[in-house]
Amino acid sequence: MATYKYTALSADGAKVNGVVDAIDEFAAVARIKAQYPVVVKVDEVVKNDALAFLSQDINKKVDHKALSVMCSQFAIMLQSGMNIAVCMEMIANQTEDKKLKAMLHASAQDVSQGASVANSFEKNCEGLPVTFIETVRAGEYSGTLEHSFKTLEDYYSKSYQLAQKVRSAMSYPLFVIVVAIVVLFVVMIKVMPTLTAVFGDLGGEVPTITKVMIAMSDFFAAWWWLMAAVIIAFVVGTLLYGRTEQGRISQAKTLLKMPVLGNINTLNGAAQFANTMAALLEAGLPVGNALSVTSKVMDNYQLSLEVKRMVDQVEAGYRLGDCIRQSKFFPAILQEMTAIGEETGELEKTLQVIGAYYTNESDYAVQKAISKLEPTIMVFLAAFAGFIVLGIYLPMFTMYDLM
Repeated sequence: MATYKYTALSADGAKVNGVVDAIDEFAAVARIKAQYPVVVKVDEVVKNDALAFLSQDINKKVDHKALSVMCSQFAIMLQSGMNIAVCMEMIANQTEDKKLKAMLHASAQDVSQGASVANSFEKNCEGLPVTFIETVRAGEYSGTLEHSFKTLEDYYSKSYQLAQKVRSAMSYPLFVIVVAIVVLFVVMIKVMPTLTAVFGDLGGEVPTITKVMIAMSDFFAAWWWLMAAVIIAFVVGTLLYGRTEQGRISQAKTLLKMPVLGNINTLNGAAQFANTMAALLEAGLPVGNALSVTSKVMDNYQLSLEVKRMVDQVEAGYRLGDCIRQSKFFPAILQEMTAIGEETGELEKTLQVIGAYYTNESDYAVQKAISKLEPTIMVFLAAFAGFIVLGIYLPMFTMYDLM
């Protein structure tokens, strides 16, 4: 939605200045003429780049839970025969997500002026996933918009639930590791220098384990800036390398080949491929278009390239089953089931079943990995705590003998 300033003449010939929001200049003139018979001048208001940058939302992504709820509301309202623009205004007034609220209000005005639903969504909210836009566009073309929103509701609901499970499973190990690092820094920077000074005054013999801790403390104190520089350089270097084509491919392949995590990433990729393809095919997209959209939403870049390669092959006349069999990274079950579903004419349903299967397998793999990780962390914490306790308390007993 663009803003236009105008100069017009009223019915009595008086000059009037004002602003109006419209999808283009022709729509702006039409809206002005509804009030004033003569339009003298219309100019688009160009926003200041600095102000636009400061006012834009840093986090462009839209929460999948909010998307799922919004799609559910659209599906129910459209099934009742309500106008799409009216639906947008009603849902905008109900949603608590500020990004979606602004997008819906602006899109409602665009749609009421003749714009398509998909184009208005795409124009007014940069954070909307391409899967959402293309599924809505397919629903518009096929006349089954309410069915498309229902499909999207199920898709984003599953996506949100899977993300929540992974997040909750990883929160405890990450918390423990962060606490251990903080404790280590506090002991090395604050406790050990004080303990070293006391022993120097008393002239006692320091236990070996305490000598190790003192040496580590001295190293931290003398070279903390070098360690910080190395860590920053490593992070920056990794990020810059990850922005190159070769770097993205290399990192994506590494994520797929890592022990334990590689299996989880492969299962997640298979579930994402099957669920996204099923949702898009159910919305009415051809296989080639569905593959093109799916390639853009795959989290793993290597898997995204694999899917993108299939687009050209399918458009050249190859069957999807034969294309996916050439992939080195998708699981064999996904490859065979996709081929079977295509041969039987039940590709959409087959992908729904295999998507649910790999979603469950991914969830089980994450839980299994966490169940093995927790005792490992406990052993690490026990050794870590024992090292610190012995390093601090053994010299304290020695100090008592010296006093």
